[in-house]
Amino acid sequence: MTKKKRITLKDIANEFNVSIATVSKALNDSYEISIKTKAKIQEYAKKHHYKPNSIALNLQNKKTKTIGVIIPNILNHFFTKVFVGIEKIATEKGYNLITCISNESYEKEVSAMELLKNSALDGFILSIAEETQVKQNFSHFQNTINQGIPIIMFDRVTDEIECDKVIVNDKDGAYNATNHFIETGCKNIAIVSTIHNLSVGKLRLEGYKKALLEANLPIDESLILKVDEFNDIDTLLKILLDSRKVDAMLCLEEDSAVSTLRMVRSKGYKVPEDISIIGFTNGVLPRHVTPAITTISQHGIYLGETATKMLIEKLENENSETSHTTKVIKTNLIERETTKPLPY
Repeated sequence: MTKKKRITLKDIANEFNVSIATVSKALNDSYEISIKTKAKIQEYAKKHHYKPNSIALNLQNKKTKTIGVIIPNILNHFFTKVFVGIEKIATEKGYNLITCISNESYEKEVSAMELLKNSALDGFILSIAEETQVKQNFSHFQNTINQGIPIIMFDRVTDEIECDKVIVNDKDGAYNATNHFIETGCKNIAIVSTIHNLSVGKLRLEGYKKALLEANLPIDESLILKVDEFNDIDTLLKILLDSRKVDAMLCLEEDSAVSTLRMVRSKGYKVPEDISIIGFTNGVLPRHVTPAITTISQHGIYLGETATKMLIEKLENENSETSHTTKVIKTNLIERETTKPLPY
């Protein structure tokens, strides 16, 4: 079975022995074309299921109304929420999205950018892959900006690239969570990090340390659990709980919070009476485990909406100032069942 060829403006023009411009005007209901000719062309186009090529049309205006989105990890509920926000605003403003997943790989991120640039898009919204942050090689971003394609970075960003950014106040989020533990009487506060290589992981660790220092509590490196391979988390948690006195655990993303809760309970500890737990990112899992996990919400949908509005504003106001802004989204603590109530 041969695939049906998609009908083009040229095909319609040949059929009626007129110019492509005449066909285009007729399909756009231009007053310059006679009613009789318009009716014939429109009827023929409809009968043959003619669909305008939006990219070709927009290229006439030097705009494709297409945005490239690169997300590092689709399994992370936070990024899913961000994408919901991006899609909502893009749809409202009449923009198409082409989305790639870098899967935390530097090579995939670089090739995704090349692929999307060849799709003649207007700009990028992206969060940096873990491997890129480890390598500290950001030249593919700079090359894209040098080609006149704007980039909005969100969540995982780098100071080395000058572009607009939307970030979460990660340091404050961890600082407030650690203070919440301290105010409910916890003194031996561990941190569980599977993201210590990422900019956001480093900021959360800074916030944790800042809260401990201000409360005159020692920073005990043996309570800072850095997990390189997620498969090792249960073993490392078991070693920590067997060797140290712990009464609170701050988990830097939601999968580690769920694993921590499971391990703590399997060791016979009561949550939150013996050990309190707070997890970063208010995804689906923390709400539906028992007990439900207290989380730090990063407002992913709002973050996605903000990034998309910033990019579209830039695209549609080309003469606007070239300076770059960084918007900071505040986090908030959603108290559930894995933390003790505040004493006041």
